[in-house]
Amino acid sequence: MNERYTELVNAAIAAKEFSYSPYSHFRVGAAILSEDGQIFKGCNIENVSYGATNCAERTAIFKGVSEGVKSIKAIAITSDEEDFTYPCGICRQVICEFGTEVDIILVNNKGETRMSSIEELLPSSFSKETLLD
Repeated sequence: MNERYTELVNAAIAAKEFSYSPYSHFRVGAAILSEDGQIFKGCNIENVSYGATNCAERTAIFKGVSEGVKSIKAIAITSDEEDFTYPCGICRQVICEFGTEVDIILVNNKGETRMSSIEELLPSSFSKETLLD
């Protein structure tokens, strides 16, 4: 893993500390690396009405987009679990909106990493290219 991706993983681990998860106790941290090299962190934010909950991945992406980011190069995702935590379906679709070739770095509670891609996790995705063809 390159130095920039290591920095991204560390940002995701740091973001997890701010998780607001009083109902599930399932802390998740994420960080995105924009195409222009910026890093934005996010954590999951629960609500007693589960539908109002926001995942860490979307929090990080929305923070980046609110600062002008329109393209994502990579995202790191971590939780307290021994196994790797993958993005949910909604997050996969949101990731795809801002990059169809995004590297996904999964980090377990031991600090081990697994690389994936949005193409692997969301094959034949519905994308803006679909609408623009």
